[in-house]
Amino acid sequence: MTAGPIPLEDELGDVLEKALRRSGFSDEEVAARSGVTVGKIRDAIDYRYDLDAAEVRRLAGALKLNEVGLGALREGRYPLPEITGLPFCVWPLRMRHGVGVSNAYLVGECGGSEALLFDVGSSFELLAREWPAHVKSLGGVFLTHAEPEHAGGLREVMGHFGRVPVFAPVGSGVAGALSMQEGRPQSFGRMAVTSYDTPGHVEAHSCYLVASGAAPRGAPLFVAGDLLFAGSVGGAYHCRHELARQLERMLEVIPAAAVVAPGHGPMTTLAHERRFNPFCI
Repeated sequence: MTAGPIPLEDELGDVLEKALRRSGFSDEEVAARSGVTVGKIRDAIDYRYDLDAAEVRRLAGALKLNEVGLGALREGRYPLPEITGLPFCVWPLRMRHGVGVSNAYLVGECGGSEALLFDVGSSFELLAREWPAHVKSLGGVFLTHAEPEHAGGLREVMGHFGRVPVFAPVGSGVAGALSMQEGRPQSFGRMAVTSYDTPGHVEAHSCYLVASGAAPRGAPLFVAGDLLFAGSVGGAYHCRHELARQLERMLEVIPAAAVVAPGHGPMTTLAHERRFNPFCI
């Protein structure tokens, strides 16, 4: 893929649409609560933006969103943090999927030939285009969920790398995959991986916290799948209540210093999203 700034997964219209679904209110109810006309709300959801700063603030109040982050999205200036403090290397593997981009991640010792792979993209051909040449083997494959853009290339990955343990959420239907016990770290070489069950986007969804046993004070990596993005959250295709509950739980459980590796969009940090993300309030 062409190098350059990584765009956010969601614009203002996407965030407003997800927030409306989460609220359970109709467009008319949100209009009454915010004083913003139904027409303007629907135009914004369709990317025809004509909302001023005061209207965005009122919509944030009506939809219980972080008004600072929502205002930054309106201005097209949502901030992103510098990614520092990781005691290991992370290689984001970004692959075109439809009109968007999905992310997989390799995590390993810098300069080492083995790494852990989180999600696999839709095909090994796309994954291979982003693959760092020095990584020759995998210590494990971890799937956040079984949607094609995140797990479609699994069979090809296994064919290429051979017998590698694969971990997936319980109920995801991935043949031969192992499950991890919620909240209990499991060692993979010098890495410790902890799995968390986070349904909401889909019914079978997991997030993973990766820490270094050799540098316990270093920042961990939170592989968020389609739970949390920079500036937004995943769509609640399974259950909006569960997604909101799991997001709130992860914001409490995961250290603020964690670097967030989302399934779509740029990397961020948990502390940053707590401050700016419209859904983190």
